[in-house]
Amino acid sequence: MSQYATSADGTRIAFDRLGDGPAVIMVAAAMQFRAFDPATVALSAALADEGFTVINYDRRGRGESPATSLGLSRDLDDIRALIDVAGGSAALFGSSSGAAIALAAASAGLPATKLALWEAPLSRAGGAEFLAGLRVRIAAGDGDATQAYFMKDMPPQWLEGAKNSPAWPVMTAMSASLEGDAEALAWAQSAPPAELFSRISQPTLVLVGEQPLPIFEAAADTLGTHLPHATVRQIAGANHSWDQAAIVAELAGFLRPEAPRSTT
Repeated sequence: MSQYATSADGTRIAFDRLGDGPAVIMVAAAMQFRAFDPATVALSAALADEGFTVINYDRRGRGESPATSLGLSRDLDDIRALIDVAGGSAALFGSSSGAAIALAAASAGLPATKLALWEAPLSRAGGAEFLAGLRVRIAAGDGDATQAYFMKDMPPQWLEGAKNSPAWPVMTAMSASLEGDAEALAWAQSAPPAELFSRISQPTLVLVGEQPLPIFEAAADTLGTHLPHATVRQIAGANHSWDQAAIVAELAGFLRPEAPRSTT
């Protein structure tokens, strides 16, 4: 059964809480929420089995979290509310554009203990211009056009496959919530990487699959170079999807607290 956190503007954010141990919050990618993302649901359960408290939530405008006011600042408010639920601090796992949101959260000073990022698309062309174009389509209320615009720089077979699948109506219904994803990606291009990412002090695990698209590989190189405490790992995975056993092993090892050092 879903639990709920109340965000700063009163929006109720639905989430599942699994396991017991150090907290990690799963920050979903552009087209994801709990009932539409079996890979993250399975990953959450596996991390709970590894001894973590895992909070997997529906970002606002998706699933059981209502679409009130949207945008990156609201996404960060929601993460802050979930961190409060977790006890005041938590690691963040960001998938794809969710990785950009996790980075923005850390840069904004939210009490994230660690960051783990899966295939962040930070080198995507467009930035502020892309965000403006997306907002025009959202304002017009055209979910099909909004989704097509958001996916225009992705491999064309991804868009065609989505349009021809039963998932397309679900995707178009959540189109307005893509504003936060686009705004996070624009933020990631709003200053030189050395300036933007050097202020993020958390230990960060940057993950890419063994067969990544060039955009993900380039972003991993950028983050590995400019985040002060980043480790880059390549794991089994292809087509923007991870191998479950490989990612569980990496995340569990990274997120588990270090044993205290002896003082004797």
